[in-house]
Amino acid sequence: MLISTENIQYSHPGQAPLSFPDIHLKANEALLVLGKSGSGKTTLLNILGGLLKPHSGSVSIDGVALSSLEGSNLDLFRGKNIGIVFQKPHLLAPLTVEENLQMAHYFSKKKGQEINRLLDELGIGEKSKSRVQNLSEGEAQRVSIARALVNSPKLILADEPTSSLDDENTFKVLNLLQTQAKKIGAALIIVTHDQRVKDHIPQFIEVKGA
Repeated sequence: MLISTENIQYSHPGQAPLSFPDIHLKANEALLVLGKSGSGKTTLLNILGGLLKPHSGSVSIDGVALSSLEGSNLDLFRGKNIGIVFQKPHLLAPLTVEENLQMAHYFSKKKGQEINRLLDELGIGEKSKSRVQNLSEGEAQRVSIARALVNSPKLILADEPTSSLDDENTFKVLNLLQTQAKKIGAALIIVTHDQRVKDHIPQFIEVKGA
């Protein structure tokens, strides 16, 4: 298995503990994590990405237990092996599109994909020298996807990538994520409340909250 989780629980201060279904996913497989707002979907995504430590249970990615890594070692492992598409792009506004992706290369110490070719594949090749603040919302989202993919990660995590999109653009974004994941042999996990996505990715688990 590329990613396996066992008995994950997490408690936010003053709230009942969240318990999450186990995940077992191979390379080239895709999984939906469905749930209503406030159910803990983003908490689970942050745990899978090594951004939060579960209070109990385990996460293993490509045979490495995330709990065995700390500080800079965890950061380096995440940069090389996990690509995260956040709900908001979190791009560095003073930099160009190309420079944002170069930063991802730099911090992971990994060559990864050729930046301009990847931007072309995502339909934003002409924006490589544009500053982030000059991009449309849709263009910024594609740059966020490019940043998640640029290091050829083994696991791609996407947080609500279609929640604000119409049906046509929902299909385009899902197709981009699935096509790119298959190209680099990655597992893909999409966290969403958008039931439309089940039409494109049939394998799913549901998070029901506390």
